[in-house]
Amino acid sequence: MNLESSKINVSKSPQEVFDFLADIKNFESLMPENISKFEVLDTDKFLFALKGMPEIVLKKKEVIAPNKIVLGAAGGKLDFSLVGHIVETENNSSEVQLQFSGDFNPMMAMMIKGPISKFIETLATRIPESI
Repeated sequence: MNLESSKINVSKSPQEVFDFLADIKNFESLMPENISKFEVLDTDKFLFALKGMPEIVLKKKEVIAPNKIVLGAAGGKLDFSLVGHIVETENNSSEVQLQFSGDFNPMMAMMIKGPISKFIETLATRIPESI
């Protein structure tokens, strides 16, 4: 299953956006209103939970400054990744898009497609106001 957020314009340079997303504690400010838990576990790993959902641990898997950050599942039964693509659009402006990829059975994919789509859209739209 592959899902993408809208492309979001940010009036910051790609390096500034990258630096913000590379610091995982900043993801707390991007989380939706229905977050019930957020905890930094390490310099490259954090745990979060949304109301009514299980806890998810994300770990920084790959960083290519200033254009790409890959977070992936850190343990658990599901394997997925969340990729932040950052592209320079003009001087000191960027375009950010989040991409979610996971290998799920059809039943699981059907159940989580809506909530995951809404989740990545919320993360993306909160980037400009959080930096």
